[in-house]
Amino acid sequence: MSSVPPLICIVGHSNTGKTTFLEKLIAEFKRRGYRVGAVKHHHGEFEIDRPGKDSWRFARAGADAVCVSAPGKAALIKKIERELSLDEIISLLNDVDIVLAEGYKSANRPRIEVLAPQGKPVSNRENLICLVGRPANRPKVPCFDPDDASGVVSLLEKLFCRV
Repeated sequence: MSSVPPLICIVGHSNTGKTTFLEKLIAEFKRRGYRVGAVKHHHGEFEIDRPGKDSWRFARAGADAVCVSAPGKAALIKKIERELSLDEIISLLNDVDIVLAEGYKSANRPRIEVLAPQGKPVSNRENLICLVGRPANRPKVPCFDPDDASGVVSLLEKLFCRV
């Protein structure tokens, strides 16, 4: 593996099953012994800390960065002036074998598109690895059933990972 892990974006319309399929991909990669990073693109404000907890209180008091550390897990919450690029995010995840990102459909990155039932792809063919779902038309890229995470991971292994 190179020092920068490969990044695959999982894209599609809202409510097509992207998160569910991403969970399946993560589980299958883990079953095969890979270290997996996951990124979720969010379009609005979000909070991962609960009001009243110490880390929330530190941030409310003005801390620019708050780290919570415990045996087996650590989290960093940092104020930023602009949204991080995918390259900047991946640099934070340098100890994984592959990064799977939900969203970022406008990024110039390899992508898997999850389709609505009988849906048409929203992605152009550039960087499209495969489709997940039952497309209305015969695709010119590999197409997998939403339950075939194993098949998709096998394809990704051949293209991006150790075999």
